[in-house]
Amino acid sequence: MPTDHAELLRAADLRVTAPRLAVLAEVAAQPHATADDVRRGVHERLGTVSTQAVYDVLHALTDARLLRRIEPEGSPGRYELNRGDNHHHVVCRSCGDIGDVPCAVGHAPCLTPSTDHGFTVDTAEVLYWGTCPTCR
Repeated sequence: MPTDHAELLRAADLRVTAPRLAVLAEVAAQPHATADDVRRGVHERLGTVSTQAVYDVLHALTDARLLRRIEPEGSPGRYELNRGDNHHHVVCRSCGDIGDVPCAVGHAPCLTPSTDHGFTVDTAEVLYWGTCPTCR
């Protein structure tokens, strides 16, 4: 997967625009950022950009699978670059801090459910909940 943001957009057949580049840069700089976090950062980078434009870009980049949206219970949606590695997350019940957790063993064993109901499974989302060291 390309690491240059403009190349990521081109590879997904999306036009390279300043708002799209700014959103990708913000999400890369702030993994697990909320849409509001991204909006603030994009506004600092570009100045005048509407909130709706940022939400539209987040939606388009998620649809194109350049971004991944996770939705821990009780938290607004969070965005991260989709690295295609099927990693999981650990979430603090107290402060909401989120960390990445690689798949447990080998070749993503969690992608083989006990029953798939006829679906072709390509991603598994696992959230581990606990208390972070700061809150403990």
